[in-house]
Amino acid sequence: MSDLTNLLARAQEISSDAERVTRAHLRKVTLPGGPGVMGLITLDNGEDHTKPNTFGPRSLIELNTAIDAALADDEVVAIGVTGKPFILAAGADLTSIAGGGPDAVRVVAGLGHAVFRKLQDGDKPSFGFVNGLALGGGLEVALHCTYRTVMDSAPALGLPEVMLGLVPGWGGAFLVPNLIGADRAVTVILENPLNNGKTLRGAAAYELGLADAVFSGADYLEQSLLWAGAVLRGEIAVERPAVDRGEAWDAAVERARGIVQARTGGASPAALTAVELIDAARDGDRDAGFAREDDALEAMSHTPELIASLYAFDLVQKRAKRPAGAPDRSLARPVTKVGIVGAGLMASQMALLFVRRLEVPVVLTDLDQERVDKGVAYVHAEIDKLLARGRISNDRANRLGALVTGAVDKETFHDADFVIEAVFEEMSVKKSVFADVEKAVSPECVLATNTSSLSITEMAADLEHPERVVGFHFFNPVAVMPLLEIVRGEETSDATLATAFATGKALKKTTILVNDSPSFIVNRLLGRFMGEVGRIVDEGTPVPVVDGAFAGVAPMPPFVLLSLVGPAIALHNNETLHGAFPDRFYVSPALERVVAARKASYYGPDGSLDPEVEALLEQPSSPVVLTADEVRTRVLTGLADEARRMLDEGVVAAAEDLDLAMITGAGFSFWNGGLTMLLEREGLGTFH
Repeated sequence: MSDLTNLLARAQEISSDAERVTRAHLRKVTLPGGPGVMGLITLDNGEDHTKPNTFGPRSLIELNTAIDAALADDEVVAIGVTGKPFILAAGADLTSIAGGGPDAVRVVAGLGHAVFRKLQDGDKPSFGFVNGLALGGGLEVALHCTYRTVMDSAPALGLPEVMLGLVPGWGGAFLVPNLIGADRAVTVILENPLNNGKTLRGAAAYELGLADAVFSGADYLEQSLLWAGAVLRGEIAVERPAVDRGEAWDAAVERARGIVQARTGGASPAALTAVELIDAARDGDRDAGFAREDDALEAMSHTPELIASLYAFDLVQKRAKRPAGAPDRSLARPVTKVGIVGAGLMASQMALLFVRRLEVPVVLTDLDQERVDKGVAYVHAEIDKLLARGRISNDRANRLGALVTGAVDKETFHDADFVIEAVFEEMSVKKSVFADVEKAVSPECVLATNTSSLSITEMAADLEHPERVVGFHFFNPVAVMPLLEIVRGEETSDATLATAFATGKALKKTTILVNDSPSFIVNRLLGRFMGEVGRIVDEGTPVPVVDGAFAGVAPMPPFVLLSLVGPAIALHNNETLHGAFPDRFYVSPALERVVAARKASYYGPDGSLDPEVEALLEQPSSPVVLTADEVRTRVLTGLADEARRMLDEGVVAAAEDLDLAMITGAGFSFWNGGLTMLLEREGLGTFH
């Protein structure tokens, strides 16, 4: 039996009924201009656009059958591969790795290589038509084709495997550097995945050299077929720049090592292996490159990082879609108009999100007309930018713009179903706002607060209908950060909660139910984190040592994170938490001085510690200087203590919610499993 035959047989054995099979539909298309007939394969799992195509064992068998049929048909002169509307494929079905036995990774890796390479090795030219999302194996199947086109508005192309504790294993680690050069490959394979899973839009992927042509519009496939016909007739010659395999490759590998050290502290086996694969790919030996990928994936399958990644992947794929503790969806009330109290940047970002996702009237209010006008103008300007970039049509831009208005008088909320406040983070201010709003709205209108730390129960206490108040905490920037913490006060009704969850889902956010407690999930854990590092610096450990201790743990060094959040906001959060838990949450006098001095960052434009900030730090008479390892252990011990307390207090239903929140709200890595799996691996507690 051949290797492929063995792989196909083993794939049948490990396949699971849980796999959502992606069918490979083959049809014949007569190409324009007379070059002949193309065997066009369309990948489609039969689900709507919310469930992208994936490749598990049975899906790969399907694709293999379709490619073989196209190669065997004498009428077919070329093969094309595309996907259902706006989606090529999202890569491997990781459930097939999790439950397929000890050699499942090797089988799936080898089968993917064997099937995809037929697009290269068959005696017919092949075309990858990237008509939408193409991640991991979804991009790799196109990379195996002789030629590629891409839709300019395709939302996400990339190889995110390193973020998941894996490496590109179906040709990506070899094909990408040999196609676009090692330096650009480092960006795609390492830099982007380690930058919170950053991806490329279609036009950017074309500019990078991942595609040979780019087209836009609803007739993308028709344009691609025209282009393919011209290529086959010899009217278009596809030329690609030669790859520098000398000093430029060496420099790219060194850059990759620097990125891995800065982002992971060398603690990610997948990232280290990816560097080795890119380095080795310069030999240009495809068979050897694919074999190295197979070996690497098999090695990854035995690491705790892969277990953590599969756990994290399951959280964002399943738990995020079925929030623990959420009331029955049938209790949710319709939201036909949204009111927003405040017209600052955060409020304006929320207005843009609400109008884009809900397409209902959105009204901003503020203290005076000038602020209202500024907020509305911001939303209209952002809609114009979407139109200019081709993200929305002219008709939709006009419709969305007309839905966003402003007023000073809160009587404009009289027919609103959902009003959210985004005013100054002070309890008395928020209570006053809600008292005014309650006079204007119906008894059923939900009153939501975007507070990041204050008590929902206290905020609602003086209202006639406290049961309608709910926490609705976005993370900044609103359009980008996936997490939405939905906070239940003591009086919050199930109907209010259900409406909040339904609204959050419509906004395409990851929603987590939180019981009312100071700073909720992410800000409480980050507050403990920042309090601990602040105390360590005040005791005498230099900021650069502390910042260097968390590569591979936090998404960025703590004082870089503090600068991004803003020292004043971080101080307010820690003061709130110190007021609730004075024994555990430390308020740094140095941070108070930094805020008083109106410093926005601990770092200067050159990336070094700002001398003015350095002068504001503590100068203890008997400094205690810790090593980076000691800093890491001490801070993680504090986080383990806080996580355990939050679970014991019932802030969330389970540790899975803490991890989902830290992944989607704070950027903690998949390959650590968020937070609690990392803490368990460090021997700092048991959470599952």
